[in-house]
Amino acid sequence: MSGLTIAAAPPLRRPLRFLLTAPLWGMTAGGWLMAHGETAMTSRWAIPTVVLVHLFTLGVLANAMLGSLLQFLPVAAGSRICLHRSAAWLHALLNIGLLLFVPAMMLAHPLALTMASLLLAGALLGFAVAALNGLIRGSGSRVLRAGIAMAVSALAPTALLGVALVAIVLGRLAWPIDRVADLHAASGLLGWVLMLMMAVGAVTLPMFQGTRRIPDAAQWSWQAIALAGLIVGGSARWNGMPMLAAVGIAVPVLLFAGTSLLLQLGAPRRRNPVLTLFWMLGTVAIAAAGLLLLAESAHAHQDRAVLIGALFIGIGLPSMLTGMMLEIVGFLSWIDLRRRCARGIRIPGVDTLLPETDKRWALAAHGVSALALLAAALRPALAGTAGALLLAAYAVALWCLLRCLRRSAVFARENRQQR
Repeated sequence: MSGLTIAAAPPLRRPLRFLLTAPLWGMTAGGWLMAHGETAMTSRWAIPTVVLVHLFTLGVLANAMLGSLLQFLPVAAGSRICLHRSAAWLHALLNIGLLLFVPAMMLAHPLALTMASLLLAGALLGFAVAALNGLIRGSGSRVLRAGIAMAVSALAPTALLGVALVAIVLGRLAWPIDRVADLHAASGLLGWVLMLMMAVGAVTLPMFQGTRRIPDAAQWSWQAIALAGLIVGGSARWNGMPMLAAVGIAVPVLLFAGTSLLLQLGAPRRRNPVLTLFWMLGTVAIAAAGLLLLAESAHAHQDRAVLIGALFIGIGLPSMLTGMMLEIVGFLSWIDLRRRCARGIRIPGVDTLLPETDKRWALAAHGVSALALLAAALRPALAGTAGALLLAAYAVALWCLLRCLRRSAVFARENRQQR
């Protein structure tokens, strides 16, 4: 735990509300896939597919990332976020917005779609402003704060392009929907999610998985490559140059995946094997998505958008974040016990609160669901089965988190909880 300012950790409830919501949306995504079957796996433009994508990106990924950052920024990056009660409002805006988005999209209801887009954009932009303010005033590693700031800044174009897409769907804006959708996806997935994973991974990979430390120069270089790829890829896509656009996006993706895999395979002090396997599953899926993106751009007649989305959005990023989320909740529960119990009481370790056995169940469930989702992307007739296994996988992850919290609560109660 060296290098962490544990005393700066927020109250447990603040990040926990986001972290517990993420697997609930994962279960919803599984149920959605069961209900809509092949329709949700045949075309990226089908409405059930659009909803499924946002159940992952806004429901699973956004909740997991925002909750993780509420804990990570003050503890590891020396950057306090002055949200306090506002964190509950941002959580409500994000999740109510997504709850409204699902039926509004299916019914194409203009007012409901507009309200949903504004709620979602408001939540993301509100968090971005608060996080950037904390990062600018922070005292942690400059390269770490810069990487997170770049990722958080990408929330602005992601949110605004999302609002623009709703305006296009409703006929209020005459921009090309395919190009705007690709820019929206690129800024969200590469700019926000992957840049954040790289910045945070530079700390968590050595700390929790025992890998070698990534030099600051290498981190600065990857950030520059990712930003350049985003700018070049976005500009090329807007100007009708799909091959250059694919290269601009795929290069930083493949660099991230390749670096992560090499660090994990060559770790001198291996730790947390379940977390390592979660990350390896995720990075392999992301690498496959990057290679397919390049192949698709070289053979324009082959549409692999659903397969690429399944690998990147349905398997790769959620696997990495689920593994980290299990570690974070165990860590937060341990910090909470330190605060609640009197001095002199021996606090159970993180591995006791959330043992490896529980995490192995989560890993096995997510591994099976990943294979099923991949199979469904190749054969949409298997979508129903994939949805059931996806629902089960996130139910197991939620079960692990709740068991951890229950162990913590029981220990605190047995030791009279408050000091």
